[in-house]
Amino acid sequence: MRFFNSVGPNPRVVTLFMAEKGIEIPHVTVDLRGGENRRPPYSETVNPTGQTPALELDDGTVITEIVAICEYLEELHPAPPLIGTTPEERAETRMWTRRADLKICEPMSNGFRFSEGLALFEPRMRCLPEAAAGLKAVAQDGIKWFDAQIAGRRYIAGDRFTLADIILFAFLDFGRTVGQPLDPAFINIAAWFDRVAERPAFQPAT
Repeated sequence: MRFFNSVGPNPRVVTLFMAEKGIEIPHVTVDLRGGENRRPPYSETVNPTGQTPALELDDGTVITEIVAICEYLEELHPAPPLIGTTPEERAETRMWTRRADLKICEPMSNGFRFSEGLALFEPRMRCLPEAAAGLKAVAQDGIKWFDAQIAGRRYIAGDRFTLADIILFAFLDFGRTVGQPLDPAFINIAAWFDRVAERPAFQPAT
C-alpha cells in the first residue's frame, strides 16, 4: 500500500486521520506546486482528476477523495473509531463532515484558488476571480453557523472526536495561512480549534 501525499489541506486530513489511528503507510510525495499531479504518470496511472491525495492498494487499486480514503482505513482499522461504531454514529459523523465540506471547506478552498492561489491554479482549472470574495464570505458564514451549533460541545459531534473534526480543523488551519483567518469572535469554534490542536496526533513531527 502507498499513500500519495502533497502539500495542502486535503492530504493533511488523511495524514491526521492516520496519525489518530496510529497507522503508518509508506508515502510518495507528489510535487503539487510543480504540477506533478497534473501530468503523467500521476494523472494517468494514479488519479485522472489530477488531485491529491490517493491511496494505492496492494493489488493496484487506487482510492481517491479524502472521505473515501478515510472510510476505507476505518474499516481496516476500526479502533479508535473516528467515524462511528453504530449506524447512528456513522450517520452523524457523515452528516457533520458533509456540512463542513459544503459550508466551509469548498468555498474557502475556491476562494483561495481564485485569489491568492490564482497564479498557481489558473493554468490548471477554470478559475473565477470575480467569485473569490463571495466564496470567502460564504465560508465565514459557514464558520458562524458552526460556531452556534457546537456551543456546549467538546467536539463537533458531541463528546466523540471524529472525521468531521479532522476535516474542519485541517481547512481552518489552512485558511489562516492564505488570507482567511479565524475570527476570534467565534468563541466556540476558537475554543474547539485549540482543543483539537492540543491532541497528540496533531503535534508537528520532530
